[in-house]
Amino acid sequence: MDELMEFLRTEGVNERLLKAAEDWRGHQAPVRGNVAHRIPRPRYPYYGKDVWEEAVSALLSGENLLLVGPKATGKNDLAENLSALFGRPQWDVSFYINTDAASLIGTDTLEDGQVSLRHGPIARCALEGGFGVLDEINMAKNESLAVLHATLDFRRCIDVPGYDRIPLSDATRFIATMNYGYAGTRDLNEALASRFLVIDMPPITEENLLKLLDREFPDLKPEYARQFMELFTDIRKKCDSAEISTKALDLRGLLAAVRLMRQGLPAVRALELGIVNKCFDEFERQLVADVVQGRVPEDLSGGDVFNG
Repeated sequence: MDELMEFLRTEGVNERLLKAAEDWRGHQAPVRGNVAHRIPRPRYPYYGKDVWEEAVSALLSGENLLLVGPKATGKNDLAENLSALFGRPQWDVSFYINTDAASLIGTDTLEDGQVSLRHGPIARCALEGGFGVLDEINMAKNESLAVLHATLDFRRCIDVPGYDRIPLSDATRFIATMNYGYAGTRDLNEALASRFLVIDMPPITEENLLKLLDREFPDLKPEYARQFMELFTDIRKKCDSAEISTKALDLRGLLAAVRLMRQGLPAVRALELGIVNKCFDEFERQLVADVVQGRVPEDLSGGDVFNG
């Protein structure tokens, strides 16, 4: 927690907001031991001062967040970082075709000879004062979305037929994410969208990508950190101009490729595994391979990109 606060101060996030988040955390009910392991320890920090200030302000005000943006903008990383900052357990809910009300709220189960409700992730998040991350919410079925309406608005409760109403803890917040244009997605209906404050997530800047590379790989030579940053920028430009799909625009894949280089794998082969081979169309794969070859020498060994 201290490390995250120090990172945010380094990034210039408003000190008043950070102090308010610290005070808020201290006034909430303690996290019970059986869910304390759900408080995240983010692997990657989210870089973006303005987005941080918007998100923290919204959560302090008791609002829920909808993070909207294309691939590789750090939506899930930000959600995880926010749960860590506020010190709350996190429940992740991925919406897909079979997600229904029972899988969100809970199902009947037999316990000590009596029928009881086995709580699902939304109900547990409500009771434990957690942060619920609703991933790809625009892929959800209407039945699933209907469950969320009373949960997300001023009523802050879940009505379960046959059981008592479940009130939300004062600490409970929901952070939804959605991408535009993915297969199986659709526009969010107005009733649900009105229950969120919406942050349009910007792409990571070149400066922040260099900061991320430096943080993850402090021994990475600066000239190669810049080459990898420019490689990622080149791929993004091709995606923006619709020359290729977004399959190769994979920031985690780039970081994984650099880790492979640290193990000694040649740079081009590492980038093939992390980026190029994410494209399954032969023509598109060749286009991405050409971009890589334009930035990275064919004979560059993995060890050459690191100091020492």
